[in-house]
Amino acid sequence: MSYSLTYEVRLPSDYDTEQHYPVIFALHGMGSDEQDMLRLMEPLQSDFIIIAVRGPLVQGSGYAYFQIKSIGNPVRELFDASVQGLQQLMVDLSAKYAIDPARRYIAGFSQGAIMSMTLALIMGDAIKGIVAMSGYIPQFVKDEYKIQPNSELSVFISHGDQDHLFPLQLGEDNASFFHEHTNNVTYVPYNGGHQVTPDLYQQFQQWLRTDAKLVTEDRKGMNL
Repeated sequence: MSYSLTYEVRLPSDYDTEQHYPVIFALHGMGSDEQDMLRLMEPLQSDFIIIAVRGPLVQGSGYAYFQIKSIGNPVRELFDASVQGLQQLMVDLSAKYAIDPARRYIAGFSQGAIMSMTLALIMGDAIKGIVAMSGYIPQFVKDEYKIQPNSELSVFISHGDQDHLFPLQLGEDNASFFHEHTNNVTYVPYNGGHQVTPDLYQQFQQWLRTDAKLVTEDRKGMNL
């Protein structure tokens, strides 16, 4: 099974095809859409190429990347198809736009966080960092997928202590799992539910800017 993924792109106002820009692939939660993620990422548009991707499945008034059998248990066929489709889309768009291959980020909320963490675990050096807000890593991803994350992967994981869908323990488990693969893990538990709070909104933006800037400085140093 394969999907044709709908997406929208926002380019920095000074976009120049001769330059290379960091990119954020933004993935929404179940029942939402790419417009929600564009609004969430809007303050970063001056620094990053933003590519918001719509899930291929209709879910209520919005969309989803996969359906679930129960909480924590995605329908495997649909999940696998979206993972493959998103990987291919990232490859295709990285060739189409002036994207810095050393600064590719994925940011997602809920289902988008689940996809972000999965993609980071399997795409190796193709991904520099992720922002995963209020998600989990399916057990079959841990047990059956070929996991090969970038050893320098930067990870920002957040989870609300009053999340009614995914308990806080899942956020802690996410952070612990990534700690096994990289030293660059920022875990932010916060007071709130299954939502992006104003404080979290500011925190993940600052984290992305800082991480992308540090990569630039490291590359400049290597070129001396």
